[in-house]
Amino acid sequence: MQVLITIVSLGVFCLLAEIFNLRKLLVPVTVIGLLAILGISLNLWAIDPSMDEKYASMIAVDSFSNAFSSLFIILTIFLVALSGDFYKENQTKISDFIAIKVFLLSGAVAMVSFANLSMFFLGIEVLSIALYVLAASRRLDVKSNEAGMKYFLMGSFASGIILFGICLIYGATGYFDLAAIKDLSSGAGLPIWFPIGITLMIIGMLFKIAAAPFHFWAPDVYEGSPAMTTATMSTLAKVVAMAALYKILSSMTSSLTPTFEMVIVVVSILSMTIGNIMALRQDNVKRMLAFSGISHAGFMLMAILSLSTAASTLLYYTAAYALAGIASFAVIIYITRNKDNEATANFNGLGKTNPLLAAVLTASLLSMAGIPIFSGFFAKFMLFTDTIKSGYLFLVIIGVINSIISVGYYFKLILAMYTKEAAEEKQAVPFVYYFVAVVSILLNILIGIHPSLVTNLLN
Repeated sequence: MQVLITIVSLGVFCLLAEIFNLRKLLVPVTVIGLLAILGISLNLWAIDPSMDEKYASMIAVDSFSNAFSSLFIILTIFLVALSGDFYKENQTKISDFIAIKVFLLSGAVAMVSFANLSMFFLGIEVLSIALYVLAASRRLDVKSNEAGMKYFLMGSFASGIILFGICLIYGATGYFDLAAIKDLSSGAGLPIWFPIGITLMIIGMLFKIAAAPFHFWAPDVYEGSPAMTTATMSTLAKVVAMAALYKILSSMTSSLTPTFEMVIVVVSILSMTIGNIMALRQDNVKRMLAFSGISHAGFMLMAILSLSTAASTLLYYTAAYALAGIASFAVIIYITRNKDNEATANFNGLGKTNPLLAAVLTASLLSMAGIPIFSGFFAKFMLFTDTIKSGYLFLVIIGVINSIISVGYYFKLILAMYTKEAAEEKQAVPFVYYFVAVVSILLNILIGIHPSLVTNLLN
C-alpha cells in the first residue's frame, strides 16, 4: 500500500507543479520520485508482509506484486523521461500529461497487487481512463480523435464485460475476496454462473491485451494515437493486462479445466498467426508494431497453460518484450516526431546518418524476433519449455513457425535502415533519446545474459 500511496502523492505533486510554475523541474523531479518509489517497492521484499495487514483485504504484498510493480515503475521512468522533449510544444499542458502517466502507474500497480475484485476493477478503470485521454490528446488531429473514440468504446465494452463477470462471481460465491473465492472454487457445488463469470472476465482481459479475435481495435488506435501514447499502450498497458489476467486465474482457481485450456490454446494460435501475417503487409511502423504486439500477446498466453509454475517465465517475457519496445519507440518517436506519418521510408539510411539509434532499433527488433543473446530469445525458450511440460508440443511448433515469420517484417525495417539512401542529413539528437534507447536495450541484453536476475525474483 505504501507504493500506491506514494505514486498517487507524486501524481498530485505533478498537478500542483503547474500552479507554482515548476514546469522545468517537473520531469527530473518526477523521475527522481519514481526512482524513490522503485526503491520502496524493492525494499518490500525485506519487510514482513504482516506490516500491511490492515490493508490485506484489498492489497496483497507478495513477490508477484512487488516484481511486476517494480517493472511497471521502470517502464514509467523511461516514458516520463521521453515526455519532456515529446511534449515540449505543449508546455502549458506538460504537467497534465506527466500526472496522467503517474496516475496510470497507480492503476497498473493496483491491477497486480489486488486481493479483492473491487480493487482490481478500480485499478483497471484508472489505467483505462488515463489511456483514453492520452489517445485523444491531440484534439485538432482527426486520427487522434478517432483513436480515442475507438479505444474508449472498445475499452468501455471490455470493462463492462469484466464487471458483469465480477458480478456473476460474487453472485455465485458471495465474496469479492480472492482467497475466499479460491477456497470455494476448489470444492463442488458452485452455481453455473461461476465459470460463466470467469469466462466473461477472461474475454474482457483478452480485449485489454489485444489478443485475437478481440484485437481489431489495436492497429487503428496505435496508428492514430500520439507516438508516446502508442509506446505506453504497447509496453506498459499490455504487460499490465497480461500480468493481471495471470493473477486473476491463478488466484481464483486451483487449475484450469481442459475446456478452458483449449480456448487459451486456440486464442494463442489465432493471435500469433493473425498478428504475424498482418504485420507482413504493413508499411506504417506503428501499425506493424501493433500487429507484432498482438502476436506477442499470443506467446504470453502460453504462460496460462502452466498456471502454477509460469509466473517467473511470464515476468521474464514481459520484461524482455517491454524493454525492447521502449528502446524501439525511443528511436521511432525521434525519427517521426516532425513527420506526417510513420512510414518505413522515414527510416531509410538511418544506419549511415545515426548509427547508434539504428543499432538500438535493430537490437530491439531482433529481441522481439527472438534472436539469441537478446532476452527475447531466452524468454521464448523458457515459455516453450513450460508449454511442452504442459503437454502442448503442437502449440510450441506453431510458436516456432510464427517466430520465423516475424523475422520477415522486422528485417524489412532493418534493411531500410542499412541498404537504402537517407532522405535527410544527420541532425542533432536530444540526449534523452540516446539515454532511454541505450539503457533499455542494455537492460534487455543484461537479463538475456543473466536471466536469473529476473527469474529468481519469484522463486
